[in-house]
Amino acid sequence: MSNGKGFLQEFRDFAVKGNAVDLAVGVIIGAAFGKIVDSIVKDLVMPVVNFILGGSVDFTNKFIVLSMPEGYTGPQTYADLNQAGAVLLAWGNFVTILINFVLLALIIFWMVKLVNKARQQPEPQVAPAEPAPTPEDIVLLREIRDSLKK
Repeated sequence: MSNGKGFLQEFRDFAVKGNAVDLAVGVIIGAAFGKIVDSIVKDLVMPVVNFILGGSVDFTNKFIVLSMPEGYTGPQTYADLNQAGAVLLAWGNFVTILINFVLLALIIFWMVKLVNKARQQPEPQVAPAEPAPTPEDIVLLREIRDSLKK
């Protein structure tokens, strides 16, 4: 086993080099991006779905009661029933999370497709520049050389 400095050096190399930093940045951006997708679903997609279905449909509160606690007479909302210990099949929350996932997957697919397209585009070909004219002193030296060869 290596000494403490060797271990710390190896850890530093791991943390600073390679994909560790890229991975950390990706996780942070992904977490923030997840919040954006949640907002898109909650604030943009679901209102359109509600409009199409002709009413206020809140999928997060859609559930099926599988087993009601004995003697429960409280409100019949998901939060209250869940807190009272009712066994619930929360299919609405699943639908909302599924919509989030599908949108996130589509957006990531679109982004990866754009990045791949950008990588595959050939770089513009620059016409080779005409060679610079030979300086006067070089031309003169060549003439002298050629005349000495004769």
